[in-house]
Amino acid sequence: MAQTNSVTSDAAPTQPRGAVENTLLIVDDDRPFSSRLARAMEGRGYEVRVAESVAEGVAAIEALAPAFAVIDMRLADGSGLDVIATLKEKRPEARGVILTGYGNIATAVTAVKLGAFDYLAKPADADEIHAALMAEAGERAIPPENPMSADRVRWEHIQRVYELCGRNVSETARRLNMHRRTLQRILAKRAPR
Repeated sequence: MAQTNSVTSDAAPTQPRGAVENTLLIVDDDRPFSSRLARAMEGRGYEVRVAESVAEGVAAIEALAPAFAVIDMRLADGSGLDVIATLKEKRPEARGVILTGYGNIATAVTAVKLGAFDYLAKPADADEIHAALMAEAGERAIPPENPMSADRVRWEHIQRVYELCGRNVSETARRLNMHRRTLQRILAKRAPR
């Protein structure tokens, strides 16, 4: 069962730090999440556009490259890394944040190499996203109030490998060096909190 993404919108509106232009592009195929996030970010002073796919995100950047972007890593038609690469090509000074429910070190490194300013795990709220967009280079992020538990991180990793193996239980079990029945029991359970 997917964990519900939370987006808070009760913070006072603020102008992005040092931004002359406050355009923001949100690229996420989770429509309820992206619309809540758009409202919350508009309340913080951003001019928001929303795209739901890699193709729409790239087209929006080609039309008018934003100063800020919040991009989901996994989209129905490809990877959000393609969108961040296009953004950095069109507007090198833009700040892009990658969001994902399937985070790992390799994708975080790739995202940063392609120009992402930060990398946040879902569910991320508007306050965390705004703070990431406004952070100074080299500034340490504030630890999350409710980080994922070790059990949740393990579950996310297993789900990611399962998806990458085309939902093939036997192949996933082999790659995780786990007994097939053990994996089936884990997959049948709800996600830990």
